[in-house]
Amino acid sequence: MGAVRKLTNLRQFDTCRLIPSRFADIEDSVLVPLAESDDVLRDLFDLDNATNERLRGEYGGLPGIGVDELVFGVPHFRIINAAFCYPRPEGSRFNDGDRGAWYCAFDTETALAEVCFHKTVEYQEIKRFEDCVSYQCMLADFTATFHDLRGANACPKCLDPNSYETSQALALELLETGSMGVIYPSVRRPGGTNLACFRPALVGNVRKGDAYRLTWAGSPEPVIEII
Repeated sequence: MGAVRKLTNLRQFDTCRLIPSRFADIEDSVLVPLAESDDVLRDLFDLDNATNERLRGEYGGLPGIGVDELVFGVPHFRIINAAFCYPRPEGSRFNDGDRGAWYCAFDTETALAEVCFHKTVEYQEIKRFEDCVSYQCMLADFTATFHDLRGANACPKCLDPNSYETSQALALELLETGSMGVIYPSVRRPGGTNLACFRPALVGNVRKGDAYRLTWAGSPEPVIEII
């Protein structure tokens, strides 16, 4: 892993990150309709905040990321911070369960392919392809230097379609040396390119793009619609 040292000065606009639509508008808490009074609402917020990883991170309570790394006062800063404060327990390709990353694709088709793959795996586990989910595309711009796993510098084990073991180990090594993140070929869409950004401050000009509805109706291949 120490051989992966290629750096690329990236200037990439309109990258696409798909998040469940229910998380795209998080300025208002879902607890508001449950409260009968301001006092009740305050108690509900206290209860919610006790287990809210993003807020714990913003107040310096998470082991994997410090409050000094998070962003505030920019559009959609809560969505940016959530990407780093809410990692999956098992991690993802270039992060472990302690610290998340901002994953995005250079084009919408690749982002959709990634989401469709992971959702389809979930349905395969329960042997039922019946669902309808909505995703909001969050666009972001990047101008920074990233480690690059494309072309001759590819790390085959880091792009294993069935294991994140090597890629997570590489990500930890890169984080410790100050890396900004990793550009890598999409495992789920040939020819596609993804970025795992390790630093919240580099996620620039975040705004909403199109929203999509993915419908599974008995087949592993969903119907995709812009909504």
